[in-house]
Amino acid sequence: MTTVAVLGTGMMGEPIARNLLRAGFDVRAWNRTREKAEPLAADGATVCDSAAEAARGADVVLTMLTDAAATAETIEEVAFDDGAIWIQMATVGLDGTERLAEIAQEKGVAFVDSPVLGTHAPAEERKLVVLASGPDDALDRCAPLLEAISAKVERLGPVPNGSKLKLVANLWLLAITEGGAEALAFADGLGLDPHVFLDAIAGSQTDCVYVHLKADAMLAGNFEPSFKLSLAAKDAGLAVEAAERAGVEMRVGHAVHEAFDRAVELGHGDEDIAAVYFATKR
Repeated sequence: MTTVAVLGTGMMGEPIARNLLRAGFDVRAWNRTREKAEPLAADGATVCDSAAEAARGADVVLTMLTDAAATAETIEEVAFDDGAIWIQMATVGLDGTERLAEIAQEKGVAFVDSPVLGTHAPAEERKLVVLASGPDDALDRCAPLLEAISAKVERLGPVPNGSKLKLVANLWLLAITEGGAEALAFADGLGLDPHVFLDAIAGSQTDCVYVHLKADAMLAGNFEPSFKLSLAAKDAGLAVEAAERAGVEMRVGHAVHEAFDRAVELGHGDEDIAAVYFATKR
């Protein structure tokens, strides 16, 4: 049986760990706040007091932590077994991925850069899209694990192609969310019922399922987080940084980053990304 250490059992790590358990993997779980990992014990996971304990003897170490700094700090205390694989699934940007790949090289462990598309509910329902990049042999070996937590695995070649595509996809997602927020606020400001806008685009070529999902949350005032706004602001910043490195002028990207930062400043960082509405709606 393959032993997997899941380091970080928050909004994404917890359902990923649960699906690995259901698929028959031996799971060791660790989280900086132990209480967030303890519910996994009821499903058969071994909850550990330290990342080093969880990773000891593991075939695969999977990290799903807040950012590159938290991941680097956590992984520094880990001693990987010979032949182990490190699957890094958080969104940490290009600089962050390169830094973590260097740590992996220093520790002599195969590194798979494998962020995911999807939030908490898709993670629970095994509907994530995995953006996997790394050595072919490592990707072959971890394929059953990635398939156990996702609806689709995209194999993208060498590191950091997974993180590159994740930044592109996140920019699109955040731009849609901010564009929807502005359209609703604009309609309201003109004296229109915002629902009329949603009805008008429904089923047309300009329609988008995600716009309706987040618009409904905005209009209902339902900001229970599936993707925290503070993390979205962080991801928008990572996309802008990567674009600057690539020589791409990101006019929309900068505006999106500014909007999410503004919503965080207004106190909505722990709410869902739909709360970016407050950066536009006065």
